[in-house]
Amino acid sequence: MAKSISPTPPPMIYRRKGVTHVPIKTFQVNDSTLIAVYNGTLSKLDILIKYRQKLHHGRWSAIRTPKHIHWTVDILLKMQTYKELTQDFVDFFIRLWGKTKPLQSEEERQKIDCAALLNLSSEEISRFEKLSRKGEYSVKFLILLAKLLMLQEKTNRADAYMFKNVLMSLKEGKDLFGILSTASFGGR
Repeated sequence: MAKSISPTPPPMIYRRKGVTHVPIKTFQVNDSTLIAVYNGTLSKLDILIKYRQKLHHGRWSAIRTPKHIHWTVDILLKMQTYKELTQDFVDFFIRLWGKTKPLQSEEERQKIDCAALLNLSSEEISRFEKLSRKGEYSVKFLILLAKLLMLQEKTNRADAYMFKNVLMSLKEGKDLFGILSTASFGGR
């Protein structure tokens, strides 16, 4: 007999090396994606982002840590069908990179508001929604993920560059190997 699948999303609590990790914030992006923000370990104000997706058979995935390579491949898939629109999407991320400021206090970190982050981009979500038809991730998820990853990167290093380097590789239309090489450099 098949197990029934709960429509309620599973919790975003996970254990690693005997330590239980409870998120600072959890946000349901849509019916099939959850994203959570945890205390990180790289700096005093570090955040760690994880997500979970509802799989095609209705069960939820394990909790995953997004990597630059994941969203880069998704952008490349979108670019195969919607080249110009995807280039505009990448340009939006480059502008967003320039506006992103690091977290300055524990209070700011505790007040991360995923709904507010998405509300600030409601126009872009509408404009780029067509891109959700291709690839693995919705535009709404990619925008929220990008904002959180940029916040994470800039909080940990004032001279952060990884996210921007990947964006610039996509914008410049580097060869596939060059783009993927940039996106898979280092990380957590």
